[in-house]
Amino acid sequence: MRCLIVDDEPLASDVIENYINKIESLNIVAKCNSALQAINVLKEHQIDLIFLDIKMPNLSGLELVKTIDNIPQFIFTTAYSEHAIEGFELNATDYLVKPIRFNRFIKAVNKAQEKHELKLKKPIEKIQDSKDYIFIKSEYENIKVNLEDIEYIEGLKDYVKIHIKDSKKSLLTLSSFKNILEKLSPNFIRIHRSYIVNIDFIKTLQKTKVFIGEVRLPIGESYKESVLKHLGV
Repeated sequence: MRCLIVDDEPLASDVIENYINKIESLNIVAKCNSALQAINVLKEHQIDLIFLDIKMPNLSGLELVKTIDNIPQFIFTTAYSEHAIEGFELNATDYLVKPIRFNRFIKAVNKAQEKHELKLKKPIEKIQDSKDYIFIKSEYENIKVNLEDIEYIEGLKDYVKIHIKDSKKSLLTLSSFKNILEKLSPNFIRIHRSYIVNIDFIKTLQKTKVFIGEVRLPIGESYKESVLKHLGV
């Protein structure tokens, strides 16, 4: 699992890092000393598990969880036990009170791994029930779009632009990438924080970019490994 450590206390952060390095199934993507830094990391990287301190300046761990839609699985790591009930109400995987013992850490990680494995099985079930079209709300209309006709999708802040085959006009709709990805088939992959492509329309693949027809789209550094793996390169 790809992990993110968020803690404003360097010693506490180092303890979590040391524990993670002892477990082969965990990999640290980044360490942040504030919730605001963590928000930027979550935009750039795919994270499976967050080790999250609660009491931090400007934005607390509890506030971070409430701020991010579809936040990854998280375990609270804190010196204060009084927030435990609220933490579990927010669907925390576990709640670790500092100083954290390694055996207690392993127990929390085991819970996280069980949930992660269940999550990996769900997309297989979704594929069986998936539709070959979606409805896009654009300019006061709900427009039916066949998935096989979508060449690529472009993120524009709070909007996404859907580029359709043989169409001179793209569709602009108010949505997040996460919401749109949930509606798409496995034929679509995210190659960059701002682009999702239909692999059927990839004409050429290079190290740092793909070509959809004559359109050149960049491959983000953090997406490169998953893109190449998905395409079998």
